[in-house]
Amino acid sequence: MSNAILSGLAGIASFIFSLGAFLYLTEFNEQVLASIVAGAFCLLVSYIASERPNSESARAMNALGDRLLAVEDGDFTTPAPAIVQRAMPDVAKAVDHLFAEVRASIENAQALGMYDPVTSLPNRLHFRAEADRALGMVANDQPAAMLFVDLDRFKAVNDGLGHARGDQLLTMVANRLRVVVTAEMDGENGARPLLARLAGDEFTIFFPKIRDREHIGRIARRIALAISEPFELHGHSIDIGASIGVAVVPDDGTTIEKLMRAADIAMYRAKALGGSQHVMFTPELLAEHEAKLATEHALTAALERDEFSIELQPQLDLVTGDVTGAEALLRWTHPTDGPRRPDSFIKVAEKSGLIAEIGDWVIEECAAIMERWQERGNARRMAFNISPRQLDRPDFFNRMRAAFAAHDVPLSLVELEFTETTAMQASEHHIDEIRALRDAGATVAIDDFGTGYSNIARLRTMPLDRVKLDPTLIHDIESSETAREVVQAVITLVHSVGAEVVAEAVDSEEQTDILRAMGCHTVQGYMFGRPMPRDRFFDWVGERDEANKKDRGRSVA
Repeated sequence: MSNAILSGLAGIASFIFSLGAFLYLTEFNEQVLASIVAGAFCLLVSYIASERPNSESARAMNALGDRLLAVEDGDFTTPAPAIVQRAMPDVAKAVDHLFAEVRASIENAQALGMYDPVTSLPNRLHFRAEADRALGMVANDQPAAMLFVDLDRFKAVNDGLGHARGDQLLTMVANRLRVVVTAEMDGENGARPLLARLAGDEFTIFFPKIRDREHIGRIARRIALAISEPFELHGHSIDIGASIGVAVVPDDGTTIEKLMRAADIAMYRAKALGGSQHVMFTPELLAEHEAKLATEHALTAALERDEFSIELQPQLDLVTGDVTGAEALLRWTHPTDGPRRPDSFIKVAEKSGLIAEIGDWVIEECAAIMERWQERGNARRMAFNISPRQLDRPDFFNRMRAAFAAHDVPLSLVELEFTETTAMQASEHHIDEIRALRDAGATVAIDDFGTGYSNIARLRTMPLDRVKLDPTLIHDIESSETAREVVQAVITLVHSVGAEVVAEAVDSEEQTDILRAMGCHTVQGYMFGRPMPRDRFFDWVGERDEANKKDRGRSVA
C-alpha cells in the first residue's frame, strides 16, 4: 500500500469520526475532546506513513540480502540485482566493486598456493597434482620419466652474493630448463613435460612421453650441459652444475610418489659422484639407500644402547722403538651383525649428522681412558679424529676442554686429528680455536694426508705438529721408485713447515727401513701392534716398556 493511499484513508477515517461525534455528542466539551482525538489519530497515521519505507526500496534491500547470502555458496560473479541497481545505484556499484576485489584476492591466493613466487614455476603441490593427472593418462606400454635436478655449489652463491642474487640465479636456471622442456615438447608432438621448483635449489621435470631410457638419458645430459654453462650475474660469472636423478615408468615406479623417491635417490648418487652429471635409478641404488637408512637408525640406537667402544693402536718411535702414544679407534658391535667395520658406517654417520653425537661420545670416552692411564702411570699422548660436523657446533671447543678438565687430563696428552680436507677448509675462527688449544699444550695433526687438496700457504700458517701419511702413499714404496720419490717429496714438505711425519698401515720391515731412511719419525701398523681394548693395551704398553728397558740395559753392558 502506497504512502498516499494510507494518508487519504487516515483523513477519511478522521472526518467520519468527527462527523459522528458532532451528531451524537451534545456536550461541547465532549465534542472538543472527540475532535482532538480525531486529529491526533490523523497525525499519527500521517507520521507512520511518512516513516514507512518505500516498497521498492524494501524489495531492493531484500534482493540485496539474498544476493549477499549467495556468497555462502561461492557466488562472487553475479552482479547486483536489477532492482538494487534502479533503487540504489551507488550501493549496487559498491557491491559489484567489492565482489571484484574479493575475486582478485582469491585468484592471487590460489596463484600463490600453486606457483613458486621466485621462478613462477609450479610449486610442489601443484606439480604433484598435475603430474598425477598426466601419469593417469599415460598408456600402459608408454614409457615416461621423472627427473630430479639439484644445483651444485648454489649455496656458495647465496653465501657470497646474498639471497637476492641467489633468487635471480634461480630464475635464470628456470629459464634454461624451460628452453630444454619446450624443445622436447615440440619434438614429441605436443606431449607437454611438467617443470616445477620443489624447494630451495631443487627442480623436477615429468616427461609423460619418452621413447626409451636412452632418450631420457640424452635429455638429462642436455640439462646438465645447459646448467653447466656460466651465468652472468651483475658482473659475476657464476659456474654451477646440476646433479640429476632419473626414474622411468614403469620400471622404477608407477606412482608419482615412487617415481619422485627413485629420482631423488639417483640424484644423490649423482651428487656423490661429483655432480654435473645424471644417474639412472637402479634396484642396486635402492638397496644401498635402504641399507643406509637402516644404518642411520641402528647408529641412533647404538648411542642409546652403548654399543660403541674404543680400541687403542700404539704409535712407535722409529729410532728408539718406544711407544710414543696411541690412536683411539671407534668400534661398533651391532646387535645382530656383530662387529661392523668403520668404513661401513662412518660415512653414513657423517652425512646424517650423527657423527657429531658419536664424536661427543668418543671425546668423553677418551677422557675417561686417559684418566685411567694416568692412574696406572707413564701415560702418553692419545690421538682421536675430529669431524667437520663437530666443528660446526659453536660450543664444540669449550665442551671438549670441559670433558678433559672433568677427568683431570692435561691437554698436553691430547692430540686432535683433522682430515686434510677439513684442515684446508676450516674457517679462520676454527683455526684460531685450534691455535688456542695448541698453545694450551694440545698436539694438532693432519690425518690421511695425500688424499685431499692441500693449500701450501694454509699448511705453512696453520697450527700444526704432525702429518699422518695416507696408507695409499706408502703401500708400494718397496717396489715402486715413483712411490718412493713421491713419499720423499711429501716428507720433505712436511719437515719444511716444522711438523713431524707419521706413517700409518706400515706392514713390513722393508717399508719400515725405507721410511726411517727418509726421515719418518713415527709409525703405526699391525706389525707393531694391533688395535686393542683399553686394559689389554695398558698391559701391552707396560710389557713393551719393560722389554725396551732390558734391551737398553744389555746394550749398555
